[in-house]
Amino acid sequence: MLAILKKEINTFFASPIGYLVIGVFLLLNGLFLWVFKGDFNILDTGVASLSTFFLLAPWILIFLVPAVTMRSFSDEKKQGTLELLVTKPISHFQIVLGKYFGALVLIVLALIPTFLYVYTVSKLGSPEGNLDMGSTLGSYFGLLFLIASYSAIGVFASTLSDNQIVAFIIAVFICFFFYFGFEGLSNYNILGDLVYIENLGMAAHYNSMSRGVIDSRDLVYFISIALAFLFFTTFRIQKQ
Repeated sequence: MLAILKKEINTFFASPIGYLVIGVFLLLNGLFLWVFKGDFNILDTGVASLSTFFLLAPWILIFLVPAVTMRSFSDEKKQGTLELLVTKPISHFQIVLGKYFGALVLIVLALIPTFLYVYTVSKLGSPEGNLDMGSTLGSYFGLLFLIASYSAIGVFASTLSDNQIVAFIIAVFICFFFYFGFEGLSNYNILGDLVYIENLGMAAHYNSMSRGVIDSRDLVYFISIALAFLFFTTFRIQKQ
């Protein structure tokens, strides 16, 4: 598994993909938070808070994570190397984990430079340091688990087609549905008050963690989503 993980990371940074992903993530966030006028601009809000960043980041990641994971297995299928990969003396689940953690590490690396925002906003506060660190750290934990779930969905989507663009579109759709779809359906009260549809979506659990309270139910939810899609991916690989 470690060999596959190292291979994935080396592949990302041996080509422009790794640098492009990190650069695009930081550029988009930087433009919306500091340059473009609007509701997301921290300077315009006049409040020492990173809430706009944590509101914006999940939507950017819905497109960014699938862009990283779309080649995980679709590229192997297209080049005909998947059959060779599954004959290696490791389990199918270890192969999936190697691909998964390779994509996860890259996205987390893109997240690390955003800690500069924490320092900047803390310095801009009046008085200096007037930043709610509890909600900030909770939001970062929420983003981390959100990335873990997105990555699992993206890796799974890459097994559904040998076309990377198709895999990307499928992953974006599934990520969007799990993040916003259940919340949207809850507005129509389809199943009545007996079932809390909104709590089936990622947004509800992410927003809960963003308040600075790490609830075990939120952790179990995200871990369950990630494991479920990793097992779906393993099942798809076994059927190839």
